[in-house]
Amino acid sequence: MKGVILAGGLGTRLFPLTKITNKHLLPVFDQPMIFYPIQTLVEASIKDILIVTGGNSAGDFLRLLGNGRAFGLKHLNYTYQEKEGGIAEAIGLAEHFAEGEKVLVMLGDNLIFESIQDEVEAFKRQRSGAKIFLKKVQNPKAYGVAEVKSGRVLNIVEKPKKPKSDLAVIGIYMYDNEVFDIVKTLKPSARGELEVTDINNAYIGKGTMTYSVLKGFWADAGESIGALAEAGRRVFEYRTKRSK
Repeated sequence: MKGVILAGGLGTRLFPLTKITNKHLLPVFDQPMIFYPIQTLVEASIKDILIVTGGNSAGDFLRLLGNGRAFGLKHLNYTYQEKEGGIAEAIGLAEHFAEGEKVLVMLGDNLIFESIQDEVEAFKRQRSGAKIFLKKVQNPKAYGVAEVKSGRVLNIVEKPKKPKSDLAVIGIYMYDNEVFDIVKTLKPSARGELEVTDINNAYIGKGTMTYSVLKGFWADAGESIGALAEAGRRVFEYRTKRSK
């Protein structure tokens, strides 16, 4: 399985911090934000990783990360998203990199503390389809929300006015190679982007979507300046507890 980390976007919700840099290069406590998803993939034994970025700061990723030696990698791959076409469009850019293999896609501003290696190994054994991670949240109206029944995901609704559960779909997705064919069938949403929710609902419609519920810490550090600050505080607390 190969890993894809999405680190493009304009980061408008973190303005003015992002006026001169990509949000994924901002610090979360003592590390650039992009370090955390790379570490998550490496700890799950995924060593072949593609960074998808864009904008005027793309070269800074290469200067910061190089070939990934600091993470124990022999090589890091990079590609450029030329416009703001959405998460699904960015996933589509990984088709040639995937070379027919399954992929784990992680948003570059999502942070977790727990290992997902068991879930990765389970998906490798899954014959086909996709797997998403869900997390119980207090404000489901702000996220894509999964309706789950009898161990199956029935539907995902983006930012619902009346959520049918408190299970948010977080930014870690695992797909078989069919994902690239699905991306090619998508049409832009009202905001002019290809939506990852449409990818996931396509797999749900085929009956090949599975899921795991994340029990530990999760943060969308790019959601707002407050979320960025809170993520840094939580990382500090986590590191402090582990060092005792």
